[in-house]
Amino acid sequence: MRRLVLATRNEGKIREIKEILKDLQFDLVDLRAYPEAPEIPETGADFAANAREKALAIAAHTGEWALADDSGLEVEALGGAPGVFSARYAGNHGDDRANIAKLLAEMAGVPEGRRGARFVCLAALAAPEGSCFLAEGECRGVIARSPRGGNGFGYDPIFFLPEYNLTMAELPEELKNEISHRARALAKLRPVLAARLAGGG
Repeated sequence: MRRLVLATRNEGKIREIKEILKDLQFDLVDLRAYPEAPEIPETGADFAANAREKALAIAAHTGEWALADDSGLEVEALGGAPGVFSARYAGNHGDDRANIAKLLAEMAGVPEGRRGARFVCLAALAAPEGSCFLAEGECRGVIARSPRGGNGFGYDPIFFLPEYNLTMAELPEELKNEISHRARALAKLRPVLAARLAGGG
């Protein structure tokens, strides 16, 4: 079975990606299998640069194909913020509660018709020799007034999907893994993964 390294230590992402790709016959591992792997700082100007840098660095380090993503929330009323700073919007990386609290405070006076937002994901699949494939996925919704739901991670509890009348954190896992920005980006990479599985390199 061929190995694919998920270039992350984020447990929420690991669980989600493994579920989305569970039908592919890969040995899916993450960076917990490579404790010596370097931390790749997300200093790129956009999601694509960050995803590409992480995937290439981990592929080179492990000698295996690597899958990385950089994703975040873009809010129209905030000019696209938090964007690439989504995970550290309130200062500390990965503090979901603080990030949500800051965003809700900034959106407090924004009326219903101007609360549009999108989750965006750039996924990068890199080979050890340096080739890299990029794909983008998005999911559009609106910013809720308060958190709802206990599933998911990040900004999921305040990302409301009008067509389902639920936040992303209230969606059944199976449905989220069909419509999320990450699922849509990974769907575009499936042909490359399938070709590799078939021995196409």
